[in-house]
Amino acid sequence: MNRFLSHTGVRLPIVQAPMGWIARRTLAGAVSRAGGLGVIETSSGDTAGCQAEIAAMLEAGLPFGVNLPLRFLKDDAMLRYVCTAGLRFVTTSAGSPAKFIAPLHDAGIVVYHAVPTLEAALKCEDAGVDGLVVEGAEGGGFKNPEEVSTLVLLQAIRERVAVPLVAAGGIVDGRGMAAAFALGAEAIQMGTRFVASAESPVHANFKNAIVDAPATGTWVLNKSSTPCIRALKTERTQAMHEAGVMDADAFSQLQRLYFDGDMNAAPALAGQSAGLIHGVKAVQSIIDETIAEFHAITRRLGAMAAQADFG
Repeated sequence: MNRFLSHTGVRLPIVQAPMGWIARRTLAGAVSRAGGLGVIETSSGDTAGCQAEIAAMLEAGLPFGVNLPLRFLKDDAMLRYVCTAGLRFVTTSAGSPAKFIAPLHDAGIVVYHAVPTLEAALKCEDAGVDGLVVEGAEGGGFKNPEEVSTLVLLQAIRERVAVPLVAAGGIVDGRGMAAAFALGAEAIQMGTRFVASAESPVHANFKNAIVDAPATGTWVLNKSSTPCIRALKTERTQAMHEAGVMDADAFSQLQRLYFDGDMNAAPALAGQSAGLIHGVKAVQSIIDETIAEFHAITRRLGAMAAQADFG
């Protein structure tokens, strides 16, 4: 039995990452309709707007989740809202979930917390989370400055914890999904792959920059301060890379990047998996192809196991 599927009620163990301003009903709805789990973001700080997005998803009757980035919530308005909205599944991130678990559980909500380290995973399991999103250093967005790859981190956490794991960072297709499941995951999360989808609301310039990026097309920036991020190599991020620090207003013009296509308005958050993305596709195609490739690989591996050989 796949515990993630039981917890969420979705058909396929694929999660869309909760990217600020991007993870809204158009993208999340497309993922949920394709059988995966769409997730509505709240990290943008647009409380009223995010609540409207959640209400629209509920009205559509789609299975979905909401992310609560604890460090970035201005107050408890979003927590109170999700506890009364009738949600089934929430992910928490960016901080300790300890004080949020009880009210969420009391509301009948399953809680997964995003972790970048084994130490954080152990603390979260002790705190009572229902599952973990294991975020390797390959992923885009806010990162742990002590980089541990998904390949290593997933194994380290699976060895020590019993709750279900969602693998995140560096996964864009069925090959990555099969690898993650082999290491103990019960679902995968994709962010950069869905940013470069037809239903993603971002400007074509951002999508094309992801498609054109090589595997070495990102930098980890601001490692000596907070927040540490992984973003595409652009003129703006090159200056940050050379300076070794990120200016305080780096994200003040983020919507110009996302929706106007100015690739130097803010750091363009993306993962190393950009180097594995070769075109903009519809969400349905991304999910269908990922699942088909996953099953083709696991069938081949199953045959190898049955025959006890490596052919």
